[in-house]
Amino acid sequence: MSTRSTAGIDEPDKADHPSRSDGFVRGLSEAIGGPLGAHASGPDRRGTQWSGRFWTAARIVLALTCLTLALHWVQKSPCQDGAWKNNVQYTRFCYTDVLALYYAEGLNEGKVPYRDHPVEYPVVTGYFMGALGLPVHSVGEDRPGINQAQWFYNLNALVLGALAVATVAMILALRRRRPWDAAMFALSPALLVTATVNWDLLAIGLAALGLYAWARRRPVAAGVLLGLAAAAKLWPLFVLWPLFVLGLRTARVRAMLTTVGTAVVTIVAVNLPVAVLYPENWRRFLDLNTERAIDWGTLWYIGRYLDSKFHGGGPGDQGPFQWLGDHIPTLNTVSYALITLAFLGIGALALFAPRRPRLAALVFLMVAAFLIFSKVWSQQFTLWLLPLVVLARPRWGAFLAWQFAEVCYFVAFYGELLGASGKPVFPEGVFVLAATLRLVTVVVLCWLVVREILRPERDAVRSTYPDDPDGGDFDGAPDGGWLRRRRNEVTEPAAVPAQ
Repeated sequence: MSTRSTAGIDEPDKADHPSRSDGFVRGLSEAIGGPLGAHASGPDRRGTQWSGRFWTAARIVLALTCLTLALHWVQKSPCQDGAWKNNVQYTRFCYTDVLALYYAEGLNEGKVPYRDHPVEYPVVTGYFMGALGLPVHSVGEDRPGINQAQWFYNLNALVLGALAVATVAMILALRRRRPWDAAMFALSPALLVTATVNWDLLAIGLAALGLYAWARRRPVAAGVLLGLAAAAKLWPLFVLWPLFVLGLRTARVRAMLTTVGTAVVTIVAVNLPVAVLYPENWRRFLDLNTERAIDWGTLWYIGRYLDSKFHGGGPGDQGPFQWLGDHIPTLNTVSYALITLAFLGIGALALFAPRRPRLAALVFLMVAAFLIFSKVWSQQFTLWLLPLVVLARPRWGAFLAWQFAEVCYFVAFYGELLGASGKPVFPEGVFVLAATLRLVTVVVLCWLVVREILRPERDAVRSTYPDDPDGGDFDGAPDGGWLRRRRNEVTEPAAVPAQ
């Protein structure tokens, strides 16, 4: 059998098929004849090609991604003209910030983001909005007959769709022996209903490219891409903490420090011109996050609802969540404190787990912890977790349960929007139940990932790869590093001089 060297470790080439390795898929496969047989035509040595066939596993997954994005475009089509009447954006489930903010951010008037109008997003997202919106406005001035909003949405859908395909391509490149894992992203109901609700796929695509660059041991490129991603949305910044603690555990710090340093420099470089020239407009994102109250569907929203059922709303008769909802500075402090404690716990898990955790598992836990304790959890934030859960825990059972919860939340959220517009569809408790189901399924996913970190023999990826295919410099590194050496120095007895 041929072998392949990864990070200096020779290993037999082996490819995974979910009908063999995933218990949930294996059970479903019984309805069509059972798991793939040992002598079936299958992947070649790289685990990606199917001998003599055009439709390789990777190409099938990419085609499925394009199909899901096309269906998403159809699902959003009732809203594309921007003429939202009679709450059509809610009754047709087609609301998108991309269309709403084309007007709200002044792009339809040719306003330059940050210079002429404060933007509620980090600067790379603002640059992206301007790069697509201003040319559309310019064309619209020359050709008054075109619908600028529709052109703007479709241009965004095209670019964001390309970034989604690029994300799947990066997952496939990181999982050459497990190409069907990427089908979890490609067929995700959450991708189907939220792909272009906002510009989150911009940060996701950049972060996926950054993780791929790290895995291919290009620390400078990884730092630039992760820095750009973090300057588009906050969450890619959370990748740096797992890199830091894994660098300590492996004692391989040069590449880690290069990536972390390059990411920080990149974030400063893209923010500095706007922060210096238009400081008030640049601070809009920070001010909004500080001032925002409890948002729909969060842990705090659920707690406030339950408080209202057991306490009154008057002074002196409030539950803790109701009180926090009225004291936003304290809410900010409690939320940030819980997020910080969760991050420190993940760092401790990375340092003291029996075997060094994989990078993707830690990043997933970081982003999930942020969403669980944050006071804002918008419907499209589920996209942040999609590529991470595929890389961290490619098991279909819990994944589909989570996706079911996300679809329930999506439907309930639009019902809540209609209720807020004066057309109640169902009691608020239905929405709270859907939000609770989403929260619980994400917590369960976190628990499953932690369990596999503590019991690495359960890790599906490590059943196919010897170590961490996303680990870059950490892949194949001796486990323990600086921390274990320090522990041994303390516990080993001193040598006794010869008499």
